[in-house]
Amino acid sequence: MTSVRNQVEPPAGTGDAPRKGNRLMDRPEYATKPQPLTAGPDASVFEAVSRMSEKNYGSVIVVDADDVVIGVVTERDIMNKVVGRGLDAKATPLSDIMTRNPRLARETDDMLNWLRIMSNERFRRLPVVDADGRIKAVFTQGDFVSYTWPDLMYQMKSIASATFSRNPSTFLVIGSVAVYSLVLIIVLARILG
Repeated sequence: MTSVRNQVEPPAGTGDAPRKGNRLMDRPEYATKPQPLTAGPDASVFEAVSRMSEKNYGSVIVVDADDVVIGVVTERDIMNKVVGRGLDAKATPLSDIMTRNPRLARETDDMLNWLRIMSNERFRRLPVVDADGRIKAVFTQGDFVSYTWPDLMYQMKSIASATFSRNPSTFLVIGSVAVYSLVLIIVLARILG
């Protein structure tokens, strides 16, 4: 079995180390995230589901005796691999259904690279580990939205400002059409109303 520590590699195309502020560990969510739910590979699916339910978590991180990440079990895994196949949750160990050797991010990895990778590869949970492969946090796609939404709004504002300063007549035409349409709607509403 390949060591998990060797699997923690920077995402392709990261090149140099990310700037401070762009690392996963720099995100405000990182410091406030609750401790991930972990279990050993021999724990039963039933035990894991009970703990997931109790804490309202969507996944459990499977760790070895040294607390190094070896797998992930999500709600979807439980539905498809246990419920869907009619297995006994009390008799099925997590090792039978876990996603082995999951993608792991380091605390110092660039957030935008992982956002791109998660989107392209269609996975929603990203275990974040320290230099020794021990779980520190689990980022979800929702965690990235808090970054991307304000950033997208800022980019839209910058584009609009740049476009207006280069070509104000475009905005005057659009504004005139909008005002004309509004006046027309008001006039028609009074005539027909």
